[in-house]
Amino acid sequence: IRPDSYQEIKNFYTVTIYEKGAEVIRMLQTLVSRDGFRRGMDLYFERHDGQAVTCDDFVAAIADANGVDLGQFGRWYSQAGTPRIAIVARHDPAAQRYRLELRQYCLPTPGQPDKRPFQIPLAVGLAGPDGRDLPLRPSAASTARVRRIETEGDRQTAVLELTESEQVFEFENIAEAPVPSLGRDFSAPVIIEFDYDDAQLAFLAAHDSDPFNRWEAGQRLITRCVLAVLDGADPRQRCAPLVDAMARVLDDETLDPAFREQMLLLPSEGYIAEQLPVVDPVAVREARESVRGCIAHGLAPRWSALYRALSTDAPWSFDPSSVGRRALKNLALGFWIDCGDEAALAAADAQFERADNMSDRSGALAALMRAGGEPRERALAAFAEMFADEALVLDKWFAMQATMHRRPGDGPVLERVRALTKHPAFSLRNPNRVRALIGSFCHGNLAEFHAADGSGYAWWADRVLELDPINPQIAARLARALDRWRKFDPQRQAAMRAALEKLAAAPRLSRDVREIVGKTLAA
Repeated sequence: IRPDSYQEIKNFYTVTIYEKGAEVIRMLQTLVSRDGFRRGMDLYFERHDGQAVTCDDFVAAIADANGVDLGQFGRWYSQAGTPRIAIVARHDPAAQRYRLELRQYCLPTPGQPDKRPFQIPLAVGLAGPDGRDLPLRPSAASTARVRRIETEGDRQTAVLELTESEQVFEFENIAEAPVPSLGRDFSAPVIIEFDYDDAQLAFLAAHDSDPFNRWEAGQRLITRCVLAVLDGADPRQRCAPLVDAMARVLDDETLDPAFREQMLLLPSEGYIAEQLPVVDPVAVREARESVRGCIAHGLAPRWSALYRALSTDAPWSFDPSSVGRRALKNLALGFWIDCGDEAALAAADAQFERADNMSDRSGALAALMRAGGEPRERALAAFAEMFADEALVLDKWFAMQATMHRRPGDGPVLERVRALTKHPAFSLRNPNRVRALIGSFCHGNLAEFHAADGSGYAWWADRVLELDPINPQIAARLARALDRWRKFDPQRQAAMRAALEKLAAAPRLSRDVREIVGKTLAA
């Protein structure tokens, strides 16, 4: 998150800098607690208000205000890559002891073949057979490296501090083998490697007292199903435990509607592709859609009832409860559409016409786009006419088409995107419009952009060259669309490399784009 070098400062500020940088700062709060973090912030402003300071000054203020050693924490700023924590659990019923054996490591990155251990806070809980958290009593040998035990209602979480390559933590008075809830509250931006089986993931998705880990368990279960379908598993048979788990979530009215909606959202194609050594984007989309279809049809009786229960004639209101209800309602509408029910199509049409807020109108449009055909085109035309003078809403309209999935009877989405570049409302000189249409297609429509014939890559290269003299920064962001080119099959790799080399050979290429292309080819 603090690169050692750069050729163009505008390329320095990446998503990694912003998002992982924020996650690293939040780890400091996890290590020293919210009160301790506030003390550190007070000291930071007292020392440095009005000064130009560094990341090291910030970490030092947190450390000094709390009397803790954070010297090792600086490796988060100097070592690249995402740490991994491999965890093995062992339960000794005779001794009533539960043991977690942890090994942290980080894969080599360019210029950094060997990594030293990070300082990592790992929040863990133990769910008993009834789904409730077990009391956490660290053994005497483990106490020194347990930062604290947090208790909130029935939830009990231990914040473990990892500083060595291998560490062991033990908990006493654990009569029955629990299901571990690891990395609660996203305590660290790490990859946790633990051999959960489907039953354990379904159990956590149904019972975990930590909302993040409950969601994470569901995401892992969905991802595992998609990967299994990719490997040739029968979708309906493989997805049966997932459908059961999602049914419990959907039927649990004690859960906030917004949380239920999040639980039922599928991981993105890009995330699923990251789990594969070699990516076939078309196969990823087909497998993901197959799993989504299993959820839709497996829970088919629920969608119409849920949609109607959440629909209301009350005026639009912007409060957390109403926002959550709208989100869950629109998710139900999308799954209902996937079931092929004509009543769902009629409901989406009616919602699109009657909506008094953007969430409901765009939710209905998204559902109609999944249906495809004439209902989709009619709604898209109406939406563009309604909001012709609303620039931000038109950006949404462009982006929804750039990321759409091809339906029976459709041509390649690239052809639609080409046509939209000729739309009167589109301009290469409008950065937001470029991001909405070209950026969304290249970064957010995996199967269509990575068409096997290489047409997406050739079009991408031409757009980067066209944009570069107008806005080098936007062109450089677009140039990153091929930065993972080595993860794909040989045919696509060859086409991507040809497109990258075309850019590299272009005369008068900006420093912004040349740096991205050069590093991508060399990676």
